[in-house]
Amino acid sequence: MSDLTKLTLAGALDGMASGEFSSVELTDAHIDACEAASGLNAFITPTFDLARDQAKASDARRASGTVGKLEGAPLGVKDLFCTEGVRTTAASKILGDFTPTYESTVSANMQADGMVMLGKLNLDQFAMGSANETSCFGPVINPWRNGEDLVPGGSSGGSAAAVAADLCLGATATDTGGSIRQPAGFTGTVGIKPTYGRCSRYGIVAFASSLDQAGPIAKTVEDAAILLESMAGYDPKDSTSINADVPDWRACVGQSVKGLRVGVPREYTMDGIPKEIDEVWAQGVEWMRDAGAEIVDVSLPHTKYALPVYYVVAPAEASSNLARYDGMRYGLRVEGEDLADTYERTRMEGFGDEVRRRIMIGTYVLSAGYYDAYYLRAQKVRTKIADDFRQAWESCDVLLTPTAPSAAFPVGRKINDPIQMYLNDVFTVTANLAGLPGISVPAALDGNGLPLGLQVIGRALDESTVFKAAGALEQAAGFTAKPETWWKK
Repeated sequence: MSDLTKLTLAGALDGMASGEFSSVELTDAHIDACEAASGLNAFITPTFDLARDQAKASDARRASGTVGKLEGAPLGVKDLFCTEGVRTTAASKILGDFTPTYESTVSANMQADGMVMLGKLNLDQFAMGSANETSCFGPVINPWRNGEDLVPGGSSGGSAAAVAADLCLGATATDTGGSIRQPAGFTGTVGIKPTYGRCSRYGIVAFASSLDQAGPIAKTVEDAAILLESMAGYDPKDSTSINADVPDWRACVGQSVKGLRVGVPREYTMDGIPKEIDEVWAQGVEWMRDAGAEIVDVSLPHTKYALPVYYVVAPAEASSNLARYDGMRYGLRVEGEDLADTYERTRMEGFGDEVRRRIMIGTYVLSAGYYDAYYLRAQKVRTKIADDFRQAWESCDVLLTPTAPSAAFPVGRKINDPIQMYLNDVFTVTANLAGLPGISVPAALDGNGLPLGLQVIGRALDESTVFKAAGALEQAAGFTAKPETWWKK
């Protein structure tokens, strides 16, 4: 039997359906791959025994004729999703060995569809970071190399690295400013952030509540569609959940894009962007034109304010959400001389540098005297950014942009320069601010042999068109490159 870890999710589901192999065999193959890849540091908490039990149960269900959408598929779960009976850390010290007594709605949906969970995947602490270097469990290493260790992107770097290295068939992720799409672009995988509210946020450790959204990282556009269909859906436990039908997105992949209007925003051309990024973007435009799409020049005039707005709004919400971690309720507690001293010591010890930086920024912009000048003004500009997109949809159906302004960079290069680190999200934050769906598709390798991604942004609740356009890009690009398996013991 060929290496089962090389299969796509769709291929693995077909193989189990035809009886070619069982979930137990498929799961064991992936567990072996995970155990041989500890050097990537993709997992915080492996759950291999649980996975073997789930695989046996899945095979039994299949034998009885009960088959879910993800039946028997070994997948990874970002350690930001609460999982009943399995430690959930958000890659932080302050949550300690917190073991939820409840399941996030997204992972519960996937469990109900037959998911086999291989473990909890590493991330930037509380999903704050653009390189997966802020985890208290150490950085994740990108399977792709250029003579030195590279970052996999953040914050869902563990999910992206695990999928790229064939440790799992797909993984859950979250995206607050690009944390699904940017790591997908850095690792040659596919990642989609759906419309805000498509996937329930219940049971996901909060970073910035008006921006956070769950989505999958997968090997192909079709796999991403399969996973998102399982993850999405209305949830009364989340007040921001959208009560809308979940379409058959898998059927959209491969459909013709003839006549589709593809917008190319002129403001996404920026000084200092590597020539290769512009070239792959131009190539993407030609691919869509060759496929029958109409290319439209559009303007998003408030794009230049997106990053400053994001780094006011997101830290403000983070400072509020993370106020609950004070050592009194659960997790880490460092005893002090009095109550205030205990709070300070606990938060100093429990939060990493990047989290403390964002809490300080957020507390400042929300403080009396500065609220109107920073937070309120940022929210007004956010509305302008959303209006830009609404006007763009009058002349086009989707937007095509680069995913990130560079390929993956070496571990440690930008960790002490937060401004440079924040610029990695320059092409992705606008979709979060406007609540729109966006997907990254691997398009080419740069001159150093590293993946570059292209991003498709669509209208709210129009993931169907996004998947259609992404499928056309994927077919035209024919991206089949894989990293060398240097990490195997």
